[in-house]
Amino acid sequence: MADNRVTGQEGRRLVSTAIRRALSAGDLVPGQRLVEQELSESLHATRNCVREALQDLAADGLIELVPRRGARVRVVSVEEAIQITECRAALEGLCARRAAQHASAEQREGLREIGARMREAVAGGDLSTYSALNRELHARIAEMSGQKVAGGLLDRLKGQMVRYQFRLALRPGRPAKSLPQHLAIIEAIVTGDGHAAEAAARAHLDSVIEELRATPVTEPTRSATHAVPA
Repeated sequence: MADNRVTGQEGRRLVSTAIRRALSAGDLVPGQRLVEQELSESLHATRNCVREALQDLAADGLIELVPRRGARVRVVSVEEAIQITECRAALEGLCARRAAQHASAEQREGLREIGARMREAVAGGDLSTYSALNRELHARIAEMSGQKVAGGLLDRLKGQMVRYQFRLALRPGRPAKSLPQHLAIIEAIVTGDGHAAEAAARAHLDSVIEELRATPVTEPTRSATHAVPA
């Protein structure tokens, strides 16, 4: 019943957070419709909360509101993805440098553990786990940096990429290229070398740009509706 659904600002935040997470994880794909009633039911929030959350997401460039057709996940072109990644390179370089300078011993050890798990995932051919660890590593570094402004901008930029469309970590041969890059970032942060950490982060994103340039102009996407995980 609608009376049992979350309302107000709490409901608005709940819906917005759920959709952002689904975009980041690739559970929603470019061009996919977002139906208010389905979102209301799956997330247990009122339709008014869903409508307001969709407006917020549209303002952040994550979805688009089409007159008389409703909301859908925004399709990001390869060229736009490249420009987004160029911005990410500057921000992630900054975060890596600050993380190397300010991270605690416990945080540095945590990065070593992620690196070890990434090695295991690649060696075992577990690309889904590697992709998840990739996201975790970048998020950890942004958090460790203490650069909240950069972290917020990165969250917004990554959301616009719509990971499902450009899920590079799952492409054949990509993990073998990106694993050493990630390990170089980790090593520089762990040893406290800020300049090396920034250079390694930028080199990694430059490699991502190269991969994006090799992306076909059109990649298959789904347009069917799909419930957002609660």
